[in-house]
Amino acid sequence: MQRLVVFASVFLWAISGAADQGLAESSGAALGRQGWEAIQAGRIQEAADFFHEAIELNPQDATLFLGAGLAAHLQGQEKESQTALQQALRLNPRLTAAALLLGDITYRMGDLETAVRTYEAALEVEPNNAQIRGRLENWRKEAALHNRFQQSLSPHFTVLFEGPAEQRLAAAAVDALEAAYWRIGTTLLAYPSGIITVVLYTDEQFRDITRSPAWAGGVFDGKIRVPMRGALNDPRQLEKVLAHEFTHALVKSLAPRGVPTWVDEGLAVVFEMGDLKWAERLARQAPFLVPLPRLHDGFLSLPADQVPLAYAESALAVRMLIERGGIPALTALLQDLAEGQEFTQSFERRVFLSYPEFLTLWTRRMRE
Repeated sequence: MQRLVVFASVFLWAISGAADQGLAESSGAALGRQGWEAIQAGRIQEAADFFHEAIELNPQDATLFLGAGLAAHLQGQEKESQTALQQALRLNPRLTAAALLLGDITYRMGDLETAVRTYEAALEVEPNNAQIRGRLENWRKEAALHNRFQQSLSPHFTVLFEGPAEQRLAAAAVDALEAAYWRIGTTLLAYPSGIITVVLYTDEQFRDITRSPAWAGGVFDGKIRVPMRGALNDPRQLEKVLAHEFTHALVKSLAPRGVPTWVDEGLAVVFEMGDLKWAERLARQAPFLVPLPRLHDGFLSLPADQVPLAYAESALAVRMLIERGGIPALTALLQDLAEGQEFTQSFERRVFLSYPEFLTLWTRRMRE
């Protein structure tokens, strides 16, 4: 939710005309305007090209670097986005929209300290901005909590935990994560780049930091965050939750944008390990099914009692997708989405079945 607020703030600022303030309609300004229009239309690569051309003509315009940073972010090119946004702020330290986006990206890349500094600078520019003040307060609280945590390291993960009492749990988490890394990565023939941070919280800490709904068993927002919930008494459940959230991390690394929630969550459930008989039973007993298109944009809008069904449907739909096209088709679909291709068109090309036809077959199977 916070990420949507940040994106909306940057985009509304841009389309309001602020990007062209004080500029005649020069070639650079015209290209910048076309860049913002392309972002509004969802043509992200085209927008990036416009902004890069505009910057060559007017390298002192901070708003053009903001546009380039936003376009890179929407393509999942976070390092490039950071570089552009930092340049925007060097040119205009009062460009709050750039600070908002840069802080959000930095936070999701795991650099909480830099994110806090970025928002502190933004708050000096806009001391009455409630959005900046509220997020900064949450980040400071998280930083204070994490500063007293200990670390357990492995080749691909850094696990944070509160103290000696959680040492066994952290060791179990590292083993489970490394097993998931190789099992799931080998299946999809893809692995995340870089070290993934995993934080083990008490239930109270988890709710306080993530503000997630009561039904959430974990969160991936650049870090894997998991409530412990007596995990040592049920190591199998811990393995499932960590595999689930690691799958989200892997999907995000393959396709930073454009992945329907039912694909993302369905893959995470499928890769938890274990059969899907519970999902079949839940779908069979449900008085009605939630249409898959309604599960494209998250589960938060669903009534809480429909969320388990949404997970079940997503898992069964992904299983059917794999049966129809195989893992290579699924991985290619994710790569297409990373390049900004439209989901339904890429789906038909990779699965050799139109998306409406797939929905019809899936609904028929669920009714059976």
